[in-house]
Amino acid sequence: TGWMHNRLRMITASFLVKDLLIDWREGERYFMSQLIDGDLAANNGGWQWAASTGTDAAPYFRIFNPITQGEKFDHEGEFIRQWLPELRDVPGKVVHEPWKWAQKAGVTLDYPQPIVEHKEARVQTLAAYEAARKGK
Repeated sequence: TGWMHNRLRMITASFLVKDLLIDWREGERYFMSQLIDGDLAANNGGWQWAASTGTDAAPYFRIFNPITQGEKFDHEGEFIRQWLPELRDVPGKVVHEPWKWAQKAGVTLDYPQPIVEHKEARVQTLAAYEAARKGK
């Protein structure tokens, strides 16, 4: 649609920058090219905040867990089912971790496995930020 709720923007930015360790400027450029309400200052500032850079940054150790964010802000998974038709038949709250449900239920989903394990990515990211903070 060209529009995203601010919470979804923050979760997306955190995932790209802190789980995947991709330069925030890549996401910033993509959002500016795709979002209909693209505003240079707000977009740039939002990405710097998520990346823990810039003048008003989130602490570098603030790393959103995409699963718990989904559970908190899309409790029943309605948004997920609306925008990911591959998951529309996944029942209830397990839609937040469909790969676990599919394995237990013996179901094959036409949906990819996670590309990164958040817990491991978080450890890597904290180490990278701490090294940068110490000038290493």
